[in-house]
Amino acid sequence: MKTKTALFAAAILILFPASALAQGVVRGAVEGTHDGERTAGPVGAVVGGVVGAVVGGVDGLFGIDQRPRFRDYVIREHRHSYRYDHVVAVGSELPDSGITYYDVPSEYGVHDYRYTVVNDRTVLVDPRTHRVVDVIN
Repeated sequence: MKTKTALFAAAILILFPASALAQGVVRGAVEGTHDGERTAGPVGAVVGGVVGAVVGGVDGLFGIDQRPRFRDYVIREHRHSYRYDHVVAVGSELPDSGITYYDVPSEYGVHDYRYTVVNDRTVLVDPRTHRVVDVIN
């Protein structure tokens, strides 16, 4: 079963057109995980997340030119950095309270997520789950 799933995932990756890479690794991984879990349970979630991440692209949720612009925007905003005693990485779950989540300005095209600053790093967060979906370096 695992071999067939891996072969299927590899076939999708090979056949998927390169133009689809512009949508972002994290968005692809998150959406692929949700879609896979809905249709095929836990195994589908894993495969969907991996496939979604690879076909999603290499620049996260922002386009290549937007990422540095957004980083500069956050610096100009002088947001307070929340101190967190755990690893801050994609998939980390942040607390519900004690931390402020900010809207991403519409000019950056990221509508479903919020941002915050944790341990001096800007992160995008799913507002429903408080999970980190992208770390802006």
